Amino acid sequence: MVSLIHKLRHHTDEVSCCAFSQSLLVTGSVDKTLRVYNTADFSELPFSPLTGHGYGVHCCCFSSCGNYLLSCSTDGFIMVWSSETGERLSQLEHPGRSPIRVCALSPDSCLLLAGASDGTVALWDFSSKTLRRCAAVSEGSILACSFSPCSQVFVTGCTNGDLKLWDDHISLLLAKKDVHDLGVTCCSFAPLFKVEGCCVEFRLASCGQDSLLKIWRVSQSEGAAWIMKLLYNLTGQTAPVLSCAFSADGEMVVSGSVDKSVTVYDANLGTLLHTLKEHDRYVTAVAVSPALGLMATGSLDRSVHVWKIGDGCKDTAESQACQGRKLLGHSRLLLPDWTEKDVQNWLCEEGLNELVEIFKANNIDGSEMNHMSKETVAELGIESIGLRGRLLRKIEALKLEQSGSEAPDEFLCPISRELMKDPVIAADGYSYERESIESWIRGKNKTSPMTNLPLKTTLLTPNRSLKMAITRWKSSQ
Repeated sequence: MVSLIHKLRHHTDEVSCCAFSQSLLVTGSVDKTLRVYNTADFSELPFSPLTGHGYGVHCCCFSSCGNYLLSCSTDGFIMVWSSETGERLSQLEHPGRSPIRVCALSPDSCLLLAGASDGTVALWDFSSKTLRRCAAVSEGSILACSFSPCSQVFVTGCTNGDLKLWDDHISLLLAKKDVHDLGVTCCSFAPLFKVEGCCVEFRLASCGQDSLLKIWRVSQSEGAAWIMKLLYNLTGQTAPVLSCAFSADGEMVVSGSVDKSVTVYDANLGTLLHTLKEHDRYVTAVAVSPALGLMATGSLDRSVHVWKIGDGCKDTAESQACQGRKLLGHSRLLLPDWTEKDVQNWLCEEGLNELVEIFKANNIDGSEMNHMSKETVAELGIESIGLRGRLLRKIEALKLEQSGSEAPDEFLCPISRELMKDPVIAADGYSYERESIESWIRGKNKTSPMTNLPLKTTLLTPNRSLKMAITRWKSSQ
């Protein structure tokens, strides 16, 4: 399910960070540079490497649109770069000139956050590059920070081992003491969140010097205090865990450790899926792509490894089946007309290799796969809830790809009745075009366009699965 596909060895010193956009991979190093690669073939872009920092780069990230690349350094600066040209667009200095250890941009690209060695965080308005506030939040160095997917709260982690939740004015909402013995090294919110009634719920991963990766549920009911509850203590690594990241769908969480390993867990069950041991020294950085099923890991061995998640075949026979898919021509047939072999080839291509033998043993052809439901998938004996969910989503996406040229109704915004470009989920559970629902909320007193009932919260979460399905449907027309 996870296979190594590239080894990048262009940095001249230890790799400290890496990040993906939809089409690019960026890596940062103690050698003071950033290197930028095209994820289509992992060729380095002409303007790479990016230089300008006076000391080593600690952290890098992309804006959600992918147009901007940010980096921070011991030199106390955050650099904002154009990801299209490599041009340095702006340079922000920490108010106290303290070394910046971590930076993050809110998902809506409105706020820029930096955590520093002096225990302060600085918050800028990203569009105007004006400083909103700089505040002392810890007696230790801030090594970790992450915005929630709604962009309205963020979490910080420090060398004292504490996790703290803040609003966008740097007002403390929740403090969790001694979360990781000897210090927090990284933290990351899952990209998606839940709204049920008047309660909003996030998932958060944190890791530290205690060799643990932890998954938390962070939630708030309307008018009540925020709550952070530990869901899983993940113990798959034997030395300090230095980095962690969720997959784009929130179903997996990845971590890198001083023991030179990379671990992949099922985030919903807390079970270990894979342990990868390809690096020669500490794994300092992990990142997962937003859509392409890729993972990058950086190490003190100066290399960056790129992995394919959920693709690639287990053995030669399956590899030949994948390569033979187009020769068989089943992609021109509707799903109910697929043979058993067509179904098995499709599973291989979609990275569901572990299901091939199950489908083969049960003689599943296209007609039977076309009528699969949660109940029938469970009857096949697929134990992993996450795997069952991925299978059903891929089958649904396949059906959409094979539908006619008229856009399915679920792809149309209920307000504008136009094909959605940036679908988001509102508190009523329905998906809307972001611009349309934001305009509605401003002018309709926070009521649901579908039920006319008051919205319990104005939080909006990106519906990435729907956006990807729409993209696939558009490409098939």
